[in-house]
Amino acid sequence: MEQNKGILIREAHFPGKAPIEAYGNGGFRFADMSHKGSILCLPSGVHGWKVQPVWPVEIEDLSPIIAEKAEIEFLLVGTGKELMPIPRAMRVMLKEHGLSADPMSTGAAVRTYNVLLAEERRVAAALIAVDEA
Repeated sequence: MEQNKGILIREAHFPGKAPIEAYGNGGFRFADMSHKGSILCLPSGVHGWKVQPVWPVEIEDLSPIIAEKAEIEFLLVGTGKELMPIPRAMRVMLKEHGLSADPMSTGAAVRTYNVLLAEERRVAAALIAVDEA
């Protein structure tokens, strides 16, 4: 007889590109689903992003973006409720990998991401969750 192993929790991942339908209340809605916390919208899909809802994030938090850099033409960084500059160390690291990032508030990043995605551009977004839209 098989034993009950309990609930299996998997890393949050939606394997496709999807526009962001809504943001706020500490999360995002996309593809008729919701996710609590920050997200990475990459060519491989939408991934949960384990960063605190504060800026700056750590350089290692960007490793999933670096892994898919060949498929990214535009990298948008939603820095939270307010626009925050990307720290110099992160800009340098991204540039070393052939990427440049456009920081903006999370709301502006969501709107820009949706437009570029609709235009079928090679866009990625690192979106820090905000409590209020």
